[in-house]
Amino acid sequence: MRLYRGLFFGLLGSVLAGVILGAADAGRDAGGDPGGTYRKLNVFARVLTYVQNNYVEEIEDDKLIYSAIRGMVGTLDNHSIFLTPDQYKDMKDDTSGEFGGLGVEIHIRDGYPTVVAPIDDTPASRAGLKTDDQIVEIEGRNTRNLDIFEVRRLLKGPAGSKVTFKIMRKGFKEPVTHTLIREQIRMKSVESRMLEPGFGYVKIKSFQEHSYRQMEDALTQLTKQAGGALRGLVLDMRNNPGGLFEQSVRIADMFVDEGVIVSTEGRSRKAGDKEMAHPKGTQPHYPMIVIVNGGSASAAEIVAGALQDHKRALVVGTPSYGKGSVQTIIELEDHSALKLTIAKYFTPNHRSIQDHGIAPDVIIDEPLTLPTGEKPAKDGKDAAAPEKDKEPKKKPHPFGDDTQLREAFGCFKDWDALMKAGKK
Repeated sequence: MRLYRGLFFGLLGSVLAGVILGAADAGRDAGGDPGGTYRKLNVFARVLTYVQNNYVEEIEDDKLIYSAIRGMVGTLDNHSIFLTPDQYKDMKDDTSGEFGGLGVEIHIRDGYPTVVAPIDDTPASRAGLKTDDQIVEIEGRNTRNLDIFEVRRLLKGPAGSKVTFKIMRKGFKEPVTHTLIREQIRMKSVESRMLEPGFGYVKIKSFQEHSYRQMEDALTQLTKQAGGALRGLVLDMRNNPGGLFEQSVRIADMFVDEGVIVSTEGRSRKAGDKEMAHPKGTQPHYPMIVIVNGGSASAAEIVAGALQDHKRALVVGTPSYGKGSVQTIIELEDHSALKLTIAKYFTPNHRSIQDHGIAPDVIIDEPLTLPTGEKPAKDGKDAAAPEKDKEPKKKPHPFGDDTQLREAFGCFKDWDALMKAGKK
């Protein structure tokens, strides 16, 4: 077996050397460094051979190759990653809209898994997790420099099982411990209701495979409830971590009849594409308000930026996350995959989304919440204590306890003034 491996990797080194020479010729034609980067692959092949033949313990071929690729991709940005076959399958399952876990989107930032946004009505949102919370420990394991998929693996699990983790937030003196029960997360991407007669509300939680179709259905129902024509629409994308690029473009296209929706710029010609709006299927030009916050990222920022630049909607809330890089997914022969950043997103007015986000036309701050998600005590009483002499329950208000939504809706009353002031 050792002899076989030695022969195999010796042959691999020879093959790689041939590939390297060919690549070097291509590099010379392209103005690259034929004696530098490409020839270093020969060093890699030799190291691989030495490790396979001489390391004190036998290591699986896949583990070595995958680790080498992961190390290379890990030197790039936080969004470029190599996925093993199992990780790639998990990622595809996540975009289908059903998975087990806590319901939180995370990225690696400053070496720690960091919350982009908790998904509404999930264990994570009910526990009060917020954008930019750092998950510093999971089941006693320090998370610094852990691979993103290892973090997700630790957080996921069968519905009904528990997971304990610690979060650090700006202003905390020490990490706060949470023990949550995992649930089967069945996400409906789009939810809708009427706020007041003629005024519809649509919340997009994330951009999944069927988001465009669900959006079409929601607008059809709202228009019907409004008697055939909407007087206004609130599009809520708070805590929307993004998702499928194509779905966000199609949804933005529903409200814009011409011009650029989003453009991408990168090193390759293919990365310099522009997604254009089409007149077919465009919604009537009713007043429209888009709500975003720090948890609105990626695909959500594409929609908000397009509607803002085309003066199709008033964007309100707080600045969005600022995740404006384009990743392409390349499935490889063994069903592993490379998710590689190839370009950056730009709004129709050529504003970069990356690290800048979408700045609202009107700032409406979010109400403060406790880190545990509990309500503060009133008048010094225990918040959990039953209240006496309660008034009879009233019919739920369409805004509920959402003061930010209530203030956003108030912008409809000042619509003409906002337009004249150039806010829109």
